[in-house]
Amino acid sequence: MDIFEKCFRYTDVKDAIAGGYYPYFLPLSESEGTEVTYKGHRLVMCGSNNYLGLTTHPKVKEAGRKALERFGSSCTGSRFLNGTLEMHEQLEQELAAWVGKPAAQVFSTGMQTNLGVISSLVGRSDIVILDKEDHASIVDGARLGYGRMARYRHNNTTNLERVFQAMNEQAGKLLVVDGVFSMEGDLADLPSIVPLCEEYGARIMVDDAHGIGLTGGGRGTAAHFSLTNHVGLIMSTFSKSLASLGGFVAGDADVISFIKHRARSLIFSASPTPASTASALAALGVMRDEPERVVRVNAIGQKMRDAYQALGLNTGSSVTPIVPIIIGDDRQTFAAWRMLFNEGVFVNPVISPAVTPGRQMLRTSYIATHTDEQLDRVIQIVEAVSRRLGLI
Repeated sequence: MDIFEKCFRYTDVKDAIAGGYYPYFLPLSESEGTEVTYKGHRLVMCGSNNYLGLTTHPKVKEAGRKALERFGSSCTGSRFLNGTLEMHEQLEQELAAWVGKPAAQVFSTGMQTNLGVISSLVGRSDIVILDKEDHASIVDGARLGYGRMARYRHNNTTNLERVFQAMNEQAGKLLVVDGVFSMEGDLADLPSIVPLCEEYGARIMVDDAHGIGLTGGGRGTAAHFSLTNHVGLIMSTFSKSLASLGGFVAGDADVISFIKHRARSLIFSASPTPASTASALAALGVMRDEPERVVRVNAIGQKMRDAYQALGLNTGSSVTPIVPIIIGDDRQTFAAWRMLFNEGVFVNPVISPAVTPGRQMLRTSYIATHTDEQLDRVIQIVEAVSRRLGLI
């Protein structure tokens, strides 16, 4: 059988484009953060992970420009060989200090961070334990490892304890969990997870891709719960609050050294570009110097959540500036997305398998630099669209 045959039979995208409800890979012609332009159509951006609004901050842009001028466009090699700059190591030191760990390792993307860290640590006799709502990069990292994978129901520590009880006591155990879950904006129940992991001898890795810049004063979910010393590894990306491209993991110096010399996605990938590294450094500096941005974006999240709930919309268990509008049906979700898009509001429609069936949603997310005028306009448009579709 021709291996390409499945591609020729795959018509979902063509059908969606023909029907006018294909919402992905939309090429934007302009983006200044809170507003974007698509084919001359101006929209308020409520689907970005640029939580602190730092992609357009003058210090971040200037740092990227200077690095480009000094070092050129690429390091043209892996960190392992010729691709490490002093700037990479400076960023690692500052990130480790920010999240309260002795050491850190920078990767070229957040996806590569999870692939490399998890697969390098989990060997044949080990077990990696995942929340069923964990990000795909965590799942793929677990699949790349040679150990066994176990999963527990989302934020259900009673179920997690049963999973632990069924395990070999002698096996090495690593529990990996999102600090802030990227679809519904809820937090991992670390106050309940930590005691269980300590009782059953499991190490904890928190994926704080969406937590850094939002929780714990910007330091992440472990800091939010005052549990940094009980979490073995903290991972995050640069493509959210840090306004760049890359990722890192922080932890004990010996553990980071092991990962540094074993993670294939680090050793066999080109290092982060000078401009990306400098931009992340500058964004981290702004995050430290302007804590009001963290306060502002969380206040916006509360404002929007309260407004949607007052309209009778389901925002799930969100407690962050990621505020879902749960619809529960593919067709209604895409219809709502299209109407909002036409009216000038950019959100993300999310269906299975990204969420469980019945939890199809519009994922909305907010930026510290959104104005009250923009937010009020979004609320008015969401209300109008929701009434037209019979959602309220």
